Amino acid sequence: MNRRHDIDWVRVIAIGLLLIYHIAIGFQSWGIMIGFIANEKTWGSLWIPMSMLNIWRIPLLFFVSGMGVYFALQNRNWQQLLGERSARILLPFIFGFFVIVPLHHYVWQHHYKLTYTYTPGPDHLWFLGNIFSYVLIFTPLFYYMKKNENGKVAQAIRKTISHPLGVLVMIGAFVAEALIIKPFPYELYALTWHGYFLGLIAFFFGFCFILSGQAFWNMIVRWKWAFLSIATVLLLVRLLYFQMNVPVYLLVTESDCWILSVLAFAYRYLNKPSQALRYLSEAAYPIYIIHMIFLFLGSFLVFNLDIDVRIQFVLVSIFTFVGCFGFYEFVIRRIRLFRMLFGLKINSAKREDMAIQSNAIV
Repeated sequence: MNRRHDIDWVRVIAIGLLLIYHIAIGFQSWGIMIGFIANEKTWGSLWIPMSMLNIWRIPLLFFVSGMGVYFALQNRNWQQLLGERSARILLPFIFGFFVIVPLHHYVWQHHYKLTYTYTPGPDHLWFLGNIFSYVLIFTPLFYYMKKNENGKVAQAIRKTISHPLGVLVMIGAFVAEALIIKPFPYELYALTWHGYFLGLIAFFFGFCFILSGQAFWNMIVRWKWAFLSIATVLLLVRLLYFQMNVPVYLLVTESDCWILSVLAFAYRYLNKPSQALRYLSEAAYPIYIIHMIFLFLGSFLVFNLDIDVRIQFVLVSIFTFVGCFGFYEFVIRRIRLFRMLFGLKINSAKREDMAIQSNAIV
């Protein structure tokens, strides 16, 4: 199978948007309620574009993670897959749980002049814990489907989701999840049963998207403008009419249409190699793990400055991105132990393109 550069770009872009989304939370009055350092100078209108992102950014990453398992099974058996995923996901999750998360908690405690306490926990790394459990749950099924790609199960999946109406099956699965769990708000994914089961469904369909082959990708490219138009209309209806009381079937439809349009446009226009992509594809995962430390440090330093809130947003963004990339480039990327703790290949410089893709996590 040829290297899918578009999927690498989607992963990189999604993690970049995650950083911006988390930075924006610090400029909302309720940011402190979910454990962020909140600026006394709020920027309410900043949340309008974030409202567009918040119903599809996390599900998109779960889809991409499911895709990564398909590529991993190209050159691994199920025992090798579990071993590799333990090194790539479980080890960084445990390290982050006990080391990374307490570090950004110390910055939070310092900012609010609280007593310093050691507070390990999953926090933003909950995503990794979910993914590892999905790998454990789905490995027998995925391994069977990969080894029997021409079997009845794989053929039925391929035939269903490669048809435009097959999208309704996927939407129906997400609607059923929301009706059973009854999440409020819908976009509250972290450390909730809603986030867990939504991720489970997205992870499964991500694998199926790649399993379905060229027919699926041709279909979503053909319908890309329709998906984008539906998502845009539903976003406007949500913001201008429903606000917080949106029927769940509309939220799910909007979310899935954004995701399908992103995948379609990426496949059409971003499926090409570049040196920048090669670098960013490896950097994205460790940057996701460490970004809260630099976000909180930037917030602590900038929020006390008597300057316009928009300039504060720019400064915190610059500090977060420069800090993350600097720490990745000069510490994580170059030190063998840190590469291992952050889920990177030890000998990455010699690995082939397909090996990079098969090891993609988020």
